[in-house]
Order: sequence, then structure tokens, then C-alpha cells
Amino acid sequence: MTTRPRVQIWTDGACSGNPGPGGWGALLAWNGREKELSGGARETTNNRMELTAAIEALAALTKSSAVDFYTDSTYVRGGVTAWIAGWKRNGWRTADKKPVKNVDLWQRLDALRDQHHITWHWVRGHAGTHGNERADQLANRGMKPFKRKRPLKKAE
Repeated sequence: MTTRPRVQIWTDGACSGNPGPGGWGALLAWNGREKELSGGARETTNNRMELTAAIEALAALTKSSAVDFYTDSTYVRGGVTAWIAGWKRNGWRTADKKPVKNVDLWQRLDALRDQHHITWHWVRGHAGTHGNERADQLANRGMKPFKRKRPLKKAE
């Protein structure tokens, strides 16, 4: 029997306005090594960036792994641990029969999580946890190219 590699993942999303320019970041750690990922979008929401961070982090794994997944998003953690089974049963509709928001991302995350053994952890954001703080910095770095520059003031 082959044991799965053990990986720790921290993710975060950021948005300037909601909707507005946004970014996502992920820190993957295994066997004393780390890999950082980030990106962003011009017009998005914080929840889309949180989900994108999770998707990109899991997509970066090259083999089925045992993952300790850390997020400060109750939306992501609640979605994957409590709500997604009901959404799938209801044809990707909520309990009150409305379409699930961000269904495209939830479906991608659902497919990726099936490839790994994931333990989902919620962590308090901005509480000094190294992995969470680094994921936040990466999310803000990913957002930076999409933020509007302020116009220069005319000289008087």
C-alpha cells in the first residue's frame, strides 16, 4: 500500500469593493518545501476569489495527496463540509430552490476534492498564523495589477 504525500495548504481571497478587483493566494507546504501561487481578476467578488484560491491550490497537486487545508473563509469551509451534498442532490439549487451562486467554481472544487483526502480547517484571519498571513499577502499581490490607478492631479 502506497501512502499519499501529506501537504498543508493555506488559501485566501481578497477584493477591493465587492464586486471589484480581486486576488487569490495559496501557500502549499510539504517535506520542508513551499510553493506560492497567486492571481486575480479585474471584476469579481471575494467569494469567487476564495473559491479560486482553493481550486488553484488543489489543481497544483500533481498526485493524490493527504491534505490539511486551512482557510479563513466560512463560505468555502461550510460549502465543502456541509452544503455541497445538498446542492448536488437538489440539482445545484439551494434549499429554497434558488440556483447556487458561483456554481461553476463549486463544481470545479468538488471534482478536485474527490482526488484527495482533505481535512478542512477554519482559521481566524489576520490572527498571526504564518500560512494564513502569507496567503493573504499573496491574494493582495494577485489583486494589485487589477486595481485602478488614481489619475494624476493636474499641476496648478
